[in-house]
Amino acid sequence: MISIILVEPENSGNVGAIARSMANFDFKNLILVNPKCNHLSSEAIARSKHAKNILKKAKVRKSIPKSLDYLVATTSQVGSDYNIPRSPITPEQLAETIRGKKAKIGILMGREGTGLLNKEIQQCDFIVTIETSDKYPVMNVSHATSLIMYELHKKLGKNKIAQHFNPATKVEKDQILKMLRQSMKKLPFKTKEKQQTQVKVWKRLIGKSFLTKREAFALMGFLKKIIKK
Repeated sequence: MISIILVEPENSGNVGAIARSMANFDFKNLILVNPKCNHLSSEAIARSKHAKNILKKAKVRKSIPKSLDYLVATTSQVGSDYNIPRSPITPEQLAETIRGKKAKIGILMGREGTGLLNKEIQQCDFIVTIETSDKYPVMNVSHATSLIMYELHKKLGKNKIAQHFNPATKVEKDQILKMLRQSMKKLPFKTKEKQQTQVKVWKRLIGKSFLTKREAFALMGFLKKIIKK
């Protein structure tokens, strides 16, 4: 199940347009985090056209949901190799990565003016960036959301080969990261910053790999042996 999550949306027209695109590409779950506009205003309803039900059923939250198995951030600001939290994949790669997965996934779309904050991006498993012109890389949030959903729609449902595998949940991923931190205490690092970099790298690797439950428990078993040494 995939949810589209809008963080502090300011323009009700954009929210309506996103709802319309969601209907175009068979997405139903809309979550609004601390919205700064009325998603049921006349402008939003008008822009949504035949997707009014998506707006009416949208869930309003005060903060980013923690119950989802995977969070995917979106940003136009790409980092370098050293800026691990902002190391992106493309929408096409995202679609290929999650195809056939049964996990609860949230696609996080940022504010119209400032996008997502670093602390919000750090909550996510990985990020997606749309390739645009270097001269003007920032897209309207409704257009960006539509492009991402289009790429997902092209891939989803075409390949059922991995659906019988149960994916690792957020609880299991958090436990792996907890055990990784415990394991790293037994390893020599020159600085605390280098140790923290390792944690960031492993978090991204675990997020992008979409571990199965079996793989997650096997990794936990391996880490347990290191911790006990």
